[in-house]
Amino acid sequence: MKGRPPGKGDAPRSRKPATPGKSFGKPSGAPGRARGGAKAATARKGEGGKPASKPPFKSGPKKPAAKPAAAKAAPVVQAAAPKPSVAKGVSLDVRQYRVHADDDGIRLDRWFQRHLPDVGFNIVSRWSRTGQLRVDGARAAPGDRIAEGQMIRVPPAEAKAAPSERPARRVPVIDLTPDEIAYAQEMVIHRDAQAIVINKPPGLATQGGTKTDEHVDRLLDGLIFNAESRPKLVHRLDKDTSGALLLARSSRAAAHFAKAFSSRTARKVYWALVIGVPSIADGMIELPLAKQPGTGGEKMHVDEAEGLPARTRYRVIERAGNRAAWVELQPYTGRTHQLRVHLAAIGHPIVGDGKYGGKDSFLTGSISRKMHLHARRIRVDHPDGGRVDVMADLPAHFASSLADLGFDLSLGDMPLDDEIDRSPTREDEKKFARQHAKQIRKDRKGERRSRGGGG
Repeated sequence: MKGRPPGKGDAPRSRKPATPGKSFGKPSGAPGRARGGAKAATARKGEGGKPASKPPFKSGPKKPAAKPAAAKAAPVVQAAAPKPSVAKGVSLDVRQYRVHADDDGIRLDRWFQRHLPDVGFNIVSRWSRTGQLRVDGARAAPGDRIAEGQMIRVPPAEAKAAPSERPARRVPVIDLTPDEIAYAQEMVIHRDAQAIVINKPPGLATQGGTKTDEHVDRLLDGLIFNAESRPKLVHRLDKDTSGALLLARSSRAAAHFAKAFSSRTARKVYWALVIGVPSIADGMIELPLAKQPGTGGEKMHVDEAEGLPARTRYRVIERAGNRAAWVELQPYTGRTHQLRVHLAAIGHPIVGDGKYGGKDSFLTGSISRKMHLHARRIRVDHPDGGRVDVMADLPAHFASSLADLGFDLSLGDMPLDDEIDRSPTREDEKKFARQHAKQIRKDRKGERRSRGGGG
């Protein structure tokens, strides 16, 4: 190293050890040792500015400098172990974390998500604003990117509230009178852990609206029973339509039932009293429906050009001469007022439905002028397996009208298509055998004729 000017760090090595926050001296002519000493000093500075240990001061001859390998292998000073705390995961001391290769280049808030998920973003931001969060001794922000080898200073963890200090589960507030609660619960005809079915009376709306203060949705607070929240509506019935209305008792059940209605796996059966008698006893009405212009969406009509597809299956249960018919209806789609519009469109409006049938939808005599449309049955798969299959009794005015017209109530509940036993009966087997024998005789007769013609 002849001719090289002495550097700033070429002080004699016999001086006392470096003070915290300052680097060790750089020996002359030993660049490798100088670099190692600088790294060790940087590590100590990044870890709080204190040396790992204070070497004892001894007088006497100078010892040879440490080898470069020993300098590079100097241990990283770790922070003191956190003191035990009554709250799990809570430390009362500042914590130090070394950034590993897997976290090189990520944001600081992302590092917290990976390694300290209990520390939320709001806490990290507050630590940053108050200067408690540091990287290599410098203040850091949640959006800063970190590099391998850097040291992250994390303030003491914040103690969580003890279980006894946490707010209790909110008790639902029921803003109903005892009479209203009793009225709501009297409508229930089925109840289990996931579903409630009520028999909605005519004249009670499903949901509120303009000048509609009394509705099923308002009464749901009275149907909580032992659940944590009020049940949820999953479909609707018109205000003047009575019958089975399904409610879900949990979010999971509501999603399940909503999917069943949208995929048409839920089956609904209605009873209706209609004017006149359809010429076809078992038929399908397929007429597209749309909102009627000028009615503000309050009325629907058949619109072949722009209407949405709508399908209704009907079956005549019984007839009262040519005056009226008792029919079963199964909607295969769920358009607004679908059953009422379809029956009026084929010339057989529902009795009492002046909105779509006009003055021709009323019968004289003792027959009620209320609408005679009732959701008799609902069948849907249960979220926990099996099915919800419930029938709702008729309201008083409907039952009275059927009795006055001489209908037999025992004929009303016809099986659905998938409930009909289609296995061949004994009579079917005999009929098939006769047809088979007849076909064999016919084939044999044809063979004799062909042999005679060829001779």
